Amino acid sequence: MNYNRLVSGGGRLIRRLCTAATETERPVKKPNLYQRLASLDKTGLSVSQTLKQYIMEGKVIGRSELDGCVKELRKYRRFQHALEIMEWMEMKKIDFDLNNYAVHLDLVSKTKGVDAAENTFNSLPLNAKNKYTYGALLNCYCKELMTDKALALFDKMDELGYITGLAFNNLMSLYMRLGQPLRVPQLVHDMKQRNIPMHAFTYYIWMNSCASLNDLDGVERIYEQMRNEDGDKIDWKTYSNLAAIYVKAKQFDKAELMLKKLEEEVKPRQRDAYHYLLSLYAGTGNLEKVYKVWNSLKSVSPVTNWSYLVMLSALLRLDDMEGIIKCFKEWESRCVHYDVRLVGVAIRAYLTQNMDEEAASVFEEAMKRSKGPFFKIREMFMMIFLERRQLDGAVSHLEAALSEVRDGKWRPSPQVVSAFLKYYEEETDLDGVDELCKIFKIHNFDDSWLKNLHYCIRVIY
Repeated sequence: MNYNRLVSGGGRLIRRLCTAATETERPVKKPNLYQRLASLDKTGLSVSQTLKQYIMEGKVIGRSELDGCVKELRKYRRFQHALEIMEWMEMKKIDFDLNNYAVHLDLVSKTKGVDAAENTFNSLPLNAKNKYTYGALLNCYCKELMTDKALALFDKMDELGYITGLAFNNLMSLYMRLGQPLRVPQLVHDMKQRNIPMHAFTYYIWMNSCASLNDLDGVERIYEQMRNEDGDKIDWKTYSNLAAIYVKAKQFDKAELMLKKLEEEVKPRQRDAYHYLLSLYAGTGNLEKVYKVWNSLKSVSPVTNWSYLVMLSALLRLDDMEGIIKCFKEWESRCVHYDVRLVGVAIRAYLTQNMDEEAASVFEEAMKRSKGPFFKIREMFMMIFLERRQLDGAVSHLEAALSEVRDGKWRPSPQVVSAFLKYYEEETDLDGVDELCKIFKIHNFDDSWLKNLHYCIRVIY
């Protein structure tokens, strides 16, 4: 017998027969495993506690489901929780496949650092030291700009026959981040000599290397080559990349031409594509198109916190204060998870318009609805108070931030420290470093780094 149908059907019968309407309770559908893991900050549970609870409810957890959760958590940069899932899998002796080892290595690097990633790699069983794990370690080195280690590992991978297009992409990205775009065409040439297929991402990096040298003709030649030789790899990301290049070069007509092509390619559920459209149309200054894309997104796909964050950021870029207020209030009334990043955008908008009371009101509400962290928001207040020569307000937020620090996970940014020191130098006869050290010591906050930072700031300025 279907109990759910019996309850709902009985409810309809009662409502028809009784003179006073009665409200029936319907069973609440419990969230699936990913939804629970994505809500750990809200539930206060750990990954292992959540998985245990799920199993105690009679659910069976397979590796494919856990892999899917790890993939989604990585997508939203929840690396620590993703790692804890994989550590739970190890504890429960759930066998890793070859790709799992590479993902695990990447997560160790992102959460514990390169040294821990190297130790993890060295402890792998022989069969797990393959092109995937070597590639993951190479990615770690490239992300941390460890050029010598990256090149040495690349050579080792070459000896083992593990070189792939992805390995070349990592080196290209490394050189771009090091400000050496001329190295990219050399690597593209090497790929072609080896008959390694070009990824779409390879073309994007190659285009960006030309763009960084102000060679837009080169960008367009690469695009034409991609169309002729790898046309099947062109998708909305291609047009997004080109549009971003044109926006940066202030060639807005060409940018909007690419954005129109992007709109033709986008599928209803490709939320990321809509996010790029919002940001890039904001870059061209086209407020009308921003709203058109936003309304299209809301009509075809669930709108997430990230969607609202992208939209608010676009409106902030276009100084549409009325739109920011409306969008923020709409999000506040609908959100399931109160995301302080959106609060930060709203507060920044209010502060830039000298709407201090509104900014303070939004912050007060945020502190009621979220546990934070609020460090970046407090830094906004510090900067604006110092610009207005209101030291007491800035110090108040600094002291509040110091009192909220746990496990040394925050320290004032160089920009904030520089702003405080500038104020003390210009407005008082006091030594700024000494004054900040006094504040830090009152809150038992390590100030040993401050003098070194002060020296670096003096060298820069």
